[in-house]
Order: sequence, then C-alpha cells, then structure tokens
Amino acid sequence: MKKIHLLILKAFIQPFFVTFFIVMFVLLMLFLFKYIDDLIGKGFEWYVILELMMYASATNVAMALPLSILLSSIMTFGSLGENYELVAIKSAGVSLSRAMYPMIIVVTLLSISAFIFSDYMLPVANLKYYSLLYDARQQKSTNLLPENIFSSNFPGYTIRVKKKDPDGQRLYGIIIYEKNPSSGNNSVIFAKEGSMYRTPDDSYLVLKLKNGIRYEETNGDKGYNPRQRLTRMRFKETEQKFDLSNLKFKRTSEAEFKSAYQMMNLKQLKHERETMEFRLDSGLATEFRTLSAYAKYFSVPHQSKTGPKTYKLASSLLNTFKPTERLSALSAALGEARALQETVSSKIDLRKGASNNIRRTMVEYQRKFTLSAACLVLFLIGAPLGAIIRKGGLGLPVVVSVAFFLIYHIISTIGEKSAKDGHVPPVIGMWVAIVVLTPLGLFLTYKAATDSAIFDVDVYKKFFLRLVQKKTKDNEQTVLAS
Repeated sequence: MKKIHLLILKAFIQPFFVTFFIVMFVLLMLFLFKYIDDLIGKGFEWYVILELMMYASATNVAMALPLSILLSSIMTFGSLGENYELVAIKSAGVSLSRAMYPMIIVVTLLSISAFIFSDYMLPVANLKYYSLLYDARQQKSTNLLPENIFSSNFPGYTIRVKKKDPDGQRLYGIIIYEKNPSSGNNSVIFAKEGSMYRTPDDSYLVLKLKNGIRYEETNGDKGYNPRQRLTRMRFKETEQKFDLSNLKFKRTSEAEFKSAYQMMNLKQLKHERETMEFRLDSGLATEFRTLSAYAKYFSVPHQSKTGPKTYKLASSLLNTFKPTERLSALSAALGEARALQETVSSKIDLRKGASNNIRRTMVEYQRKFTLSAACLVLFLIGAPLGAIIRKGGLGLPVVVSVAFFLIYHIISTIGEKSAKDGHVPPVIGMWVAIVVLTPLGLFLTYKAATDSAIFDVDVYKKFFLRLVQKKTKDNEQTVLAS
C-alpha cells in the first residue's frame, strides 16, 4: 500500500472513532433526559442503570454510525485540503478517486459490519433494551410515603403522612386505612407521630407509631350487617409491618416481547410475513365462501327491457304475507342486512390490521439493508464535500454534516411513515432517502474531481461584483446614448 493511502487512512480513523463516541454520548444523554423521571428515585442498583445504558447505546448505532462516517470523512478531506496536502497528492499524479480508494474499502467493511450488526446483534439488543426499560418504568418509587398524599403502594393499605423530617425517618400526622376486599375500609389508625425503618433483609417496612388511636368495625353477634360493632383502642406505642416484596425490581419474561418486529432478524421477519400473508389469503377465501351464501338473498336489482324484475319478485313475495306479518318480515330482513353489514365491516377492519402488520414487517426487513447503504451514500457525500470546502476540525464540517444528515433523516422518516401508513410501497419508502442522496453524492464527487469551487465564498463574491459592474456600465452607456 502506498504511503499516500496510509496517510489518508490515519487521517480518517482517528476522527471516525472520536466522532462516533461523541455522537453516541450525545444520543445517550438524550436517552437519559427522556427517561430521567422513570429511573431516578426508584432504588435501582448501579448495574441495572449501566445495563440499560449499554443496551440503549447499542440501539443508537443505527443513527450514530452513518453520522460519524459523514462527519469524519468531511473532516479528513477538509483537513487535507486546508493543509494543501490534497493539492500535493493531486500534483503527484494521484486522482481524488484513487486517493479515496482505501477509505472506500474501509467504509465498505463498516457497511458490511453494520448489516451483520443490524441482523444478528441489534434484535437481541432491542429485546434486552425494551424489556428492561419496560420493567424500569413499571417499578414503583422508593419514596413510599410522600407528604400529604394518600399512598397505595402497600396492598390492602392506604397511608397518608402529613409531614416528614428532612431525614425521611420521622413522621407526623399519620393515617392508615386497612382495606378489606369484602367490606371496604373497616379499620383506621390515627397517630400523632412515628418513625419508619426497613428490616435488615429489606423485606418489610416497619412503622413505629406513638400516641394514637385505632378504630375498627367488626361483625356483630347477630344479623348480616358487617358494621354492627365499633372498637376503639388508644395506644402509646405500637408497630405496623408492611410487606415490600411487591416493590422489589422484577423482570418480565423476555418471551413476551419477542413478537415485536424490532426483535426479529431477516429470517424471522420473512417467516412472519409469509405466515401473515397465508392467514390473510386463507381468511379471504373463507370470507368469500361465507358471503357468497348471502348473495342470492341480497342481490342488487338490475334494470332490463322488461323492467325491474327483482322489485316485482319482492313485491309478489310480500303479497304472500298477511298485512300484519309484512312489517315483521321487513324488520327481520333489515336486521339480517345490518348484521351482514357489521360482519363485513369487522372483516374489513381485520384485513386492514393484517395488511398494516405485513407492511411493518417489510419496513423492518428493508431497514436491515438501508443502514449499510446509508453509510456508503453519506461517505460518498462527505469525502468530496470535505475536499471542496477545505476546512478541517469541528467547526464548519460539523455544521455541514449535521445539515446533510438532517436532510437524510427527515426524508427517511417521512418515507418510513408513508410506508407504514400504506401510502407508498415499503421498499420505496425505506429507500427514498438513499435514492435522493445518491445523485447528490455523485455530483459532489464529480465537482471535487474537477476542482470545483462551489463552496468558495470568494467565487460568488467575484461573480456578483462582475454583475454589479456590468449593470453599472450598461446604465452609464444608456445615459450617454440618451
């Protein structure tokens, strides 16, 4: 390999890793900002948060990898152009396409790796991520007894604490309702103050209550009224123990999330699609046979030369009924027609839902390939763009790369939504961004190979100055001629 190729590879690899980890960090911070309320204050162990962040980072690769390739390629060739190294390479007889040759190989390998990742590793990461995130969001807060709020965190009890000390252990103005499923709230405790602590095995929460009173309604000796006897008991000090087993972090079985399309690879998506299409076709055949049986009863009248025979047949059929029976016959026929209409409407809704699921499987199927294609297309845009603007670092390249990536992301998002809604075929919706940006990349490559200055501000300044001077000269000639 030539030294020029080694120089370009070294100039590309470092910015790629730096930008990749920066983008991953930014996306991870966005994840934390989005779910901060669902994670803080619930008593998670540190490794649970770390595991969730690791899975979230894996799901962000689909967005971070194309953006980092675009940004690093702009920075690489922009830095080479800014330091006149690109000019020296061209003066040595090496064209831009030959200079891009090693980077094309590296980006192609990255694209292949991205495809393997999206087909084998990403479904597993999605399964781990969404199942863990669901359990984390369902977890109750460790603030079991907030101030001035009736808390139902403990099954069978409703507790309100009027005030708490800053340490959270000392309580004031305590009310405890004990709920009986059959007779309702038949026991209540009032206490002026108290304290709470957990048992050493963290299985129970103990409330030590002081200076309080307990009211309890129980069944009487006779009768069926469950509230015939009221017992009142004052106490100086007592304890109430509450089970914490239902508040511990519990994991849901991952098998309940495997039916989602994000958790499937290409083989599973293809099998799922074929299964749904087979069910849809089988259901359509069954529905056709069912509705065909009603066709002779609900035929549409046809106008012929001899007149509407169907109406005459219906009229003659009604004449066979007694006048008092005609209304009942018409009502029964109308009821059957409405039942058939509801049946057809429900079948249509089921077909729409099945068709929507088929489109979603096709969208996820195409997504496995679009990630690799996006890496290649964005590199095809970034490398010549960096050679044209001739600016390195994290200044102008960041602005330009973010602008182009937003264009790609907006087009792909619109295409994906249109594909899921059924407005366009899934293949077109998922590949529209690639199809739109590929000609732009080829155009920029051509301009960079021909040393075009489409992003040089001085060129546009000189162009507008020539226009102004020409217009001024034409005005002067017009004045002289008049």
